[in-house]
Amino acid sequence: MEKAYKLLFNTEESDDLYVYCCGLSKTLPGHSFGPALKPHFMIHYCLSGKGKFQIGGKTYPLKEGYGFLIVPDELAYYVSDEKDPWTYAWVGFGGKRAEAIVSQLGLSVNQPVFKSTASKDIYDLVKDMMDHNTFSVEDVLRRNGLLSMFLSVIASGISVTAKSDSGSANDYVTKAQAYIRSNYCNPIKVSDIANYVCINRSYLYTLFEKSLGISPQQYLTSYRIAKAVELLQLTKLPIESIAISCGYSDPLVFSKAFRQEKKLSPSQYRKSLPKSDTQAANKEHLLQVEKLIEERHLESNDPN
Repeated sequence: MEKAYKLLFNTEESDDLYVYCCGLSKTLPGHSFGPALKPHFMIHYCLSGKGKFQIGGKTYPLKEGYGFLIVPDELAYYVSDEKDPWTYAWVGFGGKRAEAIVSQLGLSVNQPVFKSTASKDIYDLVKDMMDHNTFSVEDVLRRNGLLSMFLSVIASGISVTAKSDSGSANDYVTKAQAYIRSNYCNPIKVSDIANYVCINRSYLYTLFEKSLGISPQQYLTSYRIAKAVELLQLTKLPIESIAISCGYSDPLVFSKAFRQEKKLSPSQYRKSLPKSDTQAANKEHLLQVEKLIEERHLESNDPN
């Protein structure tokens, strides 16, 4: 029998992300689990020794520094080495965001194994979860916060590589678009966007061209100018303030970008429409941009 220290917690299924159980085990030679099912996600991490893990019809020999994912309702089996039995830490978790987070980590039934050099961090985080084992608000919040840190440590050791399937590629584009919408007012660059979604700049460019038909820089500029149009029509802010509000520290650079998009300077554009057309003008450019993006998106997903 293994020498295990483990805790099980009552959970609220409505929570976004929660710890279901956690523990530390120093196993005996040949100690095994399964084949059996688990109702929640579980991540095991080998602190020392060796063992084997089976899921999805495949066997994975593992040693210190490697971990594996058990997926809910998937038959799994793992066994400790006969000569060098492993010691591992584990965390079981669930919640509304659990599946999405696991997907973002790049882990699945087909790719359940990961490597991490952060053994001490992983051990300390699991130990901290176990030390805060009551159902007080303080301990529940701490455990779930530690779970996020635990997953973050694992994520930091997983190399994010370009994935060939269109779904994963579109995820990068969608996240990049969301980042732009939230940060267009800041002086962000394409390199900042690429760093945020964890891919290199050239690959981000390729994904945007394939999915939307425009570069990341063109999308960023178009979105900023669309927001500038709103401010020009809805407010009496000076051009310099509008430039800063749309991520341009230099009004001249802003005016040049605006003229390239609208064929008019910002001040000329503001004067070009009657006051009665203010609201229509406010939405004009945004609608054009969104229409273009939607058309490009449909084309990129056309199976023909």
